[in-house]
This record gives sequence, C-alpha cells and structure tokens, in this order.
Amino acid sequence: MKRLLNTLYVTTPGSYLSRDGETVLVTVEREVKLQIPIHMLGAILCFGPVNCTQPLLALCADRHVSVAFYSMNGRFQSRLEGPVSGNVLLRMEQYRRAENQDSAAAIARNIVMAKIANSRTVIMRAARDNTQPDISAKLRQAVDNLAKHLAALEERMPLEEIRGHEGDAAHTYFSVFDHLVTNQKESFTFSERNRRPPLDNINALLSFVYVVLANDVSSALEGVGLDPAVGYLHSVRPGRHGLALDILEEFRAYFADRMVVSLINLRQVQPAGFTKTESGAVVMDDETRKIVLTEYQKRKIEEINHPYLKEKVAAGLLPHAQAMLLARYLRGDIDGYPPFIFR
Repeated sequence: MKRLLNTLYVTTPGSYLSRDGETVLVTVEREVKLQIPIHMLGAILCFGPVNCTQPLLALCADRHVSVAFYSMNGRFQSRLEGPVSGNVLLRMEQYRRAENQDSAAAIARNIVMAKIANSRTVIMRAARDNTQPDISAKLRQAVDNLAKHLAALEERMPLEEIRGHEGDAAHTYFSVFDHLVTNQKESFTFSERNRRPPLDNINALLSFVYVVLANDVSSALEGVGLDPAVGYLHSVRPGRHGLALDILEEFRAYFADRMVVSLINLRQVQPAGFTKTESGAVVMDDETRKIVLTEYQKRKIEEINHPYLKEKVAAGLLPHAQAMLLARYLRGDIDGYPPFIFR
C-alpha cells in the first residue's frame, strides 16, 4: 500500500509559484499565501492563469512532484514530469496487451462492468429514498436498463461492442441524473452531459471533479510503474491519459457524482458561484472551487471496505489500490483485473 500523495491545488488567478530553498512559495500580488516543503507534496495542480518559475519546475521534476496545468474550466493543458521510473518490463506488457484487441477487451470489459454497476447502485439508492412515485418509477426503469447491460457484458465480446454498452449505459444513467438533485432545482438542473466547455452549473462541477480525480489516478498509475497514457477502453490519443481515464470510470459514480450531488443538495455550493461567459461556457469562481476541493480532500479521508482486498482503505487510496491490482494482473500474479465495485 502506498501513502496518499498530498496535492497542492492552485485556483486563484494570478498566483505565482516559486522555489525558496526546499519549499514551494505561493504568492498573489506579492503577498505570500503559502509556503510548503517540497517533500510534503506529490503533485501540484494549477487552474487558470498561474505562473511557475523554472527553478521550481526543476525542483519538482527532480523530486518526482508532477505539475499539471488546466484551464479555468478544468480542461487539461499540460503536465510536467521528471524522469520516467518504474519497471520497464511491466510497461512493455502493458503496451503488448493494449495492442492485442482480445487482451484489451478483457480489461475494458471489467472496467465497464464496474462503471455500470456503480452507476446502478447510485440510482438504486436514489430510487429507494425518493418519495415521488413517478420519479421513483423512472429511476427503477434506469436501474433495470443498466442491469441488462451488465447481463450482456457477462459474455466475451469485441472491444467496440463493449464501448457501445458503455455509451448506452452512460446515456441511461445521465437521463435520470437530474432526479438525484433535490435542492436548488431552479439553478442546478441537468439535461445531458456536456463538456469542453460545460454549459450548465452541474456539468461545470462534474468536469472539475473529474479532472481532479483523473490527476490522482494518473499519479497512482505512475507510482506503480504504469504508463497513464496507454489504456484499454480509451484508445491511444496524443495528449490524453487513456489508462487514467479507464480507471477513472470505476470511480465516477461512487466518488465524483455522489459528491457533486451532495454539494448541491446540502447547499454547500451556491448559484452565485457560477458565471456563464459570452461563449456559453459556465465557470466557477475561486471561492466555489475552494469549497469543492476542500470537500474533495475530506472525502479522500473516509474509509471503505475494499471489495477485493477485504480490508479498510481510505477513499483517497483507492486509485493506488486499483493501480497496484492492475500491475499485479499484468505481471501474471492474479488471473484477472478486479475493478472497484462499491456496495
């Protein structure tokens, strides 16, 4: 098991990050806001117009602290990494399986089944708690539809067919997602998943949390020696961390979606924290991003019984646990990749 890597999130526009000895110094308008030792960090995530000095970037690369840059909307822009580490034989096996359609399909099928099962559990809980018969019926219908996809995926099938089930199941899931939101409905409504850019408040929240979670997954994969760019469900594409997006699918409903719904229903985020730009994109203000990130860090501390490891694991360590299990599968230590499915 690997220690949870600490992540510094920089969301204030105009922040300036520099090196001061063995520490990271964060200033805004020449005022020092934070100073933290480099050994306490595993990653730095910068959102919007944030500047980093070359000496700081060199220090981060030398100490294996990744630095990633995102737009204000949470769209990935670039990532700095130090020298590649990890077992070269493990990565060679990862690449071999990615090039073999049958091997890739075997891993992708498990991941998609976990994604659908976790999405189904979220909707089942919402249906159980909902007191409106018409809405409860729609939620139960979605649960039944997702169950059909799970049943179909019990059989081996080509990768493209697996992707088809994943896409159809995602459409079913998001078709009832709006019913999970029970408060602030006048400002937080959901009709469909959209991104690049997000066009409503809920999609802005989802995109932001997905980006942050994907960065944690990438770090976890690198930590066990895997290449985050070469996945099985998501095809290889320049600038995209395909394997990180693969593993992310297991955590979307359980971690990200439930958190977003909770933030809205508990009124932890407010409509005033969102602005629609001239292009139609919805962006969160700095204070709202801080609220989201604070809740994100709190949720990472919560413990859950891992279904495969049969032991309690902090939610923030789940990406590391799954990365470790995938590495063990690729090495031949276990017969199949066991995805994360929560109960």
